[in-house]
Amino acid sequence: MEPFKTIQSRAVVLPVNNIDTDQIIPARFLKVTDKNGLGKNLFADWRYLPDGSPKEDFVLNQPQSIGAKILLAGDNFGCGSSREHAPWALTGFGFRAVISTSFADIFRNNSLKNGLLPVQIDTDHHRKLVEYLSTSPEALLTIDLEEQVLVFPDNTAVPFPIDTFSKNCLLNGTDELGYLLSLEAQIASYEKLAFGG
Repeated sequence: MEPFKTIQSRAVVLPVNNIDTDQIIPARFLKVTDKNGLGKNLFADWRYLPDGSPKEDFVLNQPQSIGAKILLAGDNFGCGSSREHAPWALTGFGFRAVISTSFADIFRNNSLKNGLLPVQIDTDHHRKLVEYLSTSPEALLTIDLEEQVLVFPDNTAVPFPIDTFSKNCLLNGTDELGYLLSLEAQIASYEKLAFGG
């Protein structure tokens, strides 16, 4: 997993409330156990016509979305069924963070374990950001994980919450297993003292 320090990027604005995991990655794409290629199926039912051709008016199909690392979504993002494929599809497209006013708990946990940062901000700042980006879509946002702030183009810094363990894992580009493996020497030392050997 790539370490998450500070990112600066344009944002894709999709201010729809209650986007569930089946909209993020439809169930027919869940047969795979590999992350590779899931980005092309992100929001598939909103993004493509029945013949597979892209819908020109959908935001991910517009040129300014190419290379964007931040998704600005509506409230209650990632609700619905539990599926790790949802953050896989988002990171597969290239997103490193999703901004919303709230996230479903399971989606938040799955995201943090897969290198996708859920940035939760208050409703007032969210509304201002949606309005600003609707007229200035090329504006750059900055997310500083170490300081836990989202910085608007006008330098307004909005704090966001994250638990210490998840923050450390993201900053170091590791998951729970990687964290445990990094403690291998201490574990071996403890076992030697506790059990002799």
